[in-house]
Amino acid sequence: MAVAGVALLAAMPSRAALGQRPILVVGDSLSAEYGLVRGSGWVALLEQRLARERIEATVVNASISGDTTAGGLARLPTLLRDRQPGLVVIELGANDALRGLPLETTRANLLAMARLAKAAGAKVLIVGMQLPPNYGRAYGDRFAALFADVARNEGAALVPFMLKGVADIPQAESMFQADRIHPLASAHPTILANVWPVLAPLLK
Repeated sequence: MAVAGVALLAAMPSRAALGQRPILVVGDSLSAEYGLVRGSGWVALLEQRLARERIEATVVNASISGDTTAGGLARLPTLLRDRQPGLVVIELGANDALRGLPLETTRANLLAMARLAKAAGAKVLIVGMQLPPNYGRAYGDRFAALFADVARNEGAALVPFMLKGVADIPQAESMFQADRIHPLASAHPTILANVWPVLAPLLK
């Protein structure tokens, strides 16, 4: 039965996604596998999920640890020209907040990135982030809301909170590296579980 099952799986047709144009992930350390063994972050797990689902889609991880929305915006035109993605996943903004940059600047940069990607013929997925309580309730609420605002304005898909089930659970520190900022490899399947239900419909 096992051999027959393998043979049946091999015979199943794979599904081409996005007209064979790649998925481009433009993010920061949360997507760049900071402090992790290569291949254990959520973007690598996404590639594995695509393979298991027999979806023909490649992933280009253009994430850089420490990057801000300004950095992503500066890099995006070249990435769009060279990679010609069918879907752009924008996972940026956390470092803007850590550096105390104006929220309106973060919003403007994300809007510009979404518009550039759309103008290049790509679908857009915004990955939202939330801040720890020590940043203050008002500031934290405004920061979390800007991702939804950008997605709504640009008709983009939205993952409301990348670290849902990681940073908002009891004893959340057990899910993070010693710096208490970057999740452990064991948390990245949960991150992908937050992203996949929103990303998967965009592959059609």
